[in-house]
Amino acid sequence: MVDPHDRSDRFELIAGCDGETLARFANEVLEEDPQLSVQQDPHPQLLVQQVTEPVERRPFNLGEVVVTPAAVELDGHRGFAMVPGKAERAALSGAIVDAAVAGGHRLSESMTAALERAAADREAERAQAWAESKHTTVDFRTMEDET
Repeated sequence: MVDPHDRSDRFELIAGCDGETLARFANEVLEEDPQLSVQQDPHPQLLVQQVTEPVERRPFNLGEVVVTPAAVELDGHRGFAMVPGKAERAALSGAIVDAAVAGGHRLSESMTAALERAAADREAERAQAWAESKHTTVDFRTMEDET
């Protein structure tokens, strides 16, 4: 289980959260006119995705993926987000949410609850997709034993 109060876990939760939820919370934070400084403008960029191949457990570069990072300082608290795809608004909103939670903003609990709900929804979708497709899985260990 991920902990939205742990910064590393929060990065993962923000990256998986939908942009509209992040934008809604960021707008609510910004309505209070806090001191905001954008440290890194959200610009899409390529990131090498590394995975581990299942048979010999060696890492290899699968390819490049597009991500959008952003960094802010909000009332003296740093915030960062990196979201998949070309999503400038979601990245900036995510960085604001990260900084707000780090600073104990009055909306922190509702933000972390929404991040947890989004993660639970994603996990339920993955479980459903796995249940629908697991019969097509190839067991590489079985293939190794046959050689």
